[in-house]
Amino acid sequence: MSEGGEPDDLARAVEAILFAAEEPMSADSIATHLNGADVRPALRALQAHYAPRGVQLVELGRRWQFRTAADLAHLLRPEREQVRRLSRAATEVLAIVAYHEPVSRAEIENIRGVQTAKGTLDVLMEAGWVRIAGRREVPGRPVIYATTPDFLTHFGLSSRRDLPGIDELKAAGLLDPVEDAYDALMGESGEKADMSDNSSDSDDEARSVLEKPEESE
Repeated sequence: MSEGGEPDDLARAVEAILFAAEEPMSADSIATHLNGADVRPALRALQAHYAPRGVQLVELGRRWQFRTAADLAHLLRPEREQVRRLSRAATEVLAIVAYHEPVSRAEIENIRGVQTAKGTLDVLMEAGWVRIAGRREVPGRPVIYATTPDFLTHFGLSSRRDLPGIDELKAAGLLDPVEDAYDALMGESGEKADMSDNSSDSDDEARSVLEKPEESE
């Protein structure tokens, strides 16, 4: 930025690239358009420049994009909205992947205590929130799953470190069903208890355990 607070040539170039982009861009992808220039200082300067404005520059999941200021979002809502709601089973599976990734389907079922239909994971992958992250290096080499940058962007998270912790969920009154499962899975010593259940993927029996991740990305 210049001394007068206006964008300099590099910041203006970064600004133009982001305005023209069809999807959020990482700093590295922006730099490829600018001969590898270090664009991070320009991004931070533009973020501060746009902070009080109706359009703001935000970083979500290490990708940058312009967004309408949160307090003005109501002005742009369509008169009719079509809301696609996830089933309870899909919501639980998404939460488990987010808090425990990378995680296999068997590990998801162990945490929930019920079988997980393949279609549940398919729905989350079609939504662009869950991806196949490789295979676990154990016998059978099961597929493991993780969240995507689109998951962070959709839920307004800079990284998985921004996921609510146990205390935050408890304060919001969202922890009652989780505590039941947590007590069932974790003994007084803090070790995971043996939990086997051959029941089907039903909403009534589904449970999840949410633990704040120690690491993200």
